[in-house]
Amino acid sequence: MDIYDFKVKLPGGKERDMSKHKGKVLLIVNTASKCGFTPQYEGLESLHEEFSDKDFEILAFPCNQFGGQEPGGEAEIAEFCSLNYDVKFPLMAKIDVNGPNADPLWEHLKKQQSGLMGSRKIKWNFTKFLVNKDGKVVARYGSIIKPEQIRSDIAKLL
Repeated sequence: MDIYDFKVKLPGGKERDMSKHKGKVLLIVNTASKCGFTPQYEGLESLHEEFSDKDFEILAFPCNQFGGQEPGGEAEIAEFCSLNYDVKFPLMAKIDVNGPNADPLWEHLKKQQSGLMGSRKIKWNFTKFLVNKDGKVVARYGSIIKPEQIRSDIAKLL
């Protein structure tokens, strides 16, 4: 099973088949608007601008499971990202990444690349998963790893 076997929720209730992203390198991130790591949106947008014409996409999944740091609704989140960070990459619907209601794609990501000491649980906002053009999860980066620190990993896959 790879990421192309999943569907993800879009704002407004529609779904997107992940097979739409076949042949692209993906960076999948859980995000929040009121987090100490929120300025990473700037680095993410920089990666998007640099690599989007080279079969690279960022998929951001807002999540309110860590300190209640994404309390807003979909329109509020989109407006915040646009006004404060000029985000042009897609924001998916707000989801859970841990627990009984965790999004199935995120369950798959966690199984493919565990965190520190083998933990599968997402520890905080702005955990990032790098997926190659074949839909395989090749790396997991914790919240403290800034987007610019993984630029060379992305470039190697393109």
